[in-house]
Amino acid sequence: MRQDLLSRSALGVFRLNGQFMGVAEELARPAGITAAWWQVLGAVLKEPLPVSGIARVMGITRQSVQRIADLLVERGLAEYVPNPAHRRAKLLRPTGEGLAAVRRITPGHAAFADRLAETLGEAELAETVRVLERLIGVMETVTEAGAESVASAEAGARTVTETASAVTEP
Repeated sequence: MRQDLLSRSALGVFRLNGQFMGVAEELARPAGITAAWWQVLGAVLKEPLPVSGIARVMGITRQSVQRIADLLVERGLAEYVPNPAHRRAKLLRPTGEGLAAVRRITPGHAAFADRLAETLGEAELAETVRVLERLIGVMETVTEAGAESVASAEAGARTVTETASAVTEP
């Protein structure tokens, strides 16, 4: 039962992600950007972040963000600026052109949000957001705890193996 619920949840989130990415592509297209570019620009609208910080916020790999960030910089939509906390990990921030691209998306984004809230119901949409945010937090806790357990078990196994080797060696 629990395994079925986990599977159904994961498959539902995968399908929902595909639907959101499809909508995002449609919304971003008139601004001349892709959904992935919009995601990365959106992550740095409030404050510049290093690529690793963007990856953490978005839940994707640092390498994927790096590739997109480099494209955004190449196209003049973002720029790298010095990071006072870390010399090598520069911060990414949108340029005026990047901000203008995001602003061009705003009317379509607002219209879609209105349609979604009217169809689902504003209270139900708010509850959905609450549950998703709670699930994200719990998944972070469970996966961090799981990673620590695996690391601990692996360290324990190495200790047992090393001890056994030391005992059996002449």
